[in-house]
Amino acid sequence: MAEENKETEMEKNDTAPVEEQPQNEPAAKTQEDPQNIVVEEEQVEECLDKIRPYIQHDGGDVELLGIDEQNIAYVSFRGACAGCMMAADDFSGGIKLLLLDEIPGLRDVVLV
Repeated sequence: MAEENKETEMEKNDTAPVEEQPQNEPAAKTQEDPQNIVVEEEQVEECLDKIRPYIQHDGGDVELLGIDEQNIAYVSFRGACAGCMMAADDFSGGIKLLLLDEIPGLRDVVLV
């Protein structure tokens, strides 16, 4: 009788329906799609104002030239920063990272 119970249990386990995992299901969006966000120049200026005093202390400045329809910001150095050999490093390691980190939807920052 014990053997009959084992066989019945095995048959049940062999024929138990297997739950299938959904294939190619889009991941649930927990954040707003960055492509639908419009980045305003005021947002970028406010963020630049956080770092601007440090740049101006060295005789330079950073200017926002504009933001295109793909949410790419264009900035330029002014004053002493315009010809400084460290400008590219300061841009990529500081200004660009700050803007991309703090402004949702901003896709890139280009130094002109």
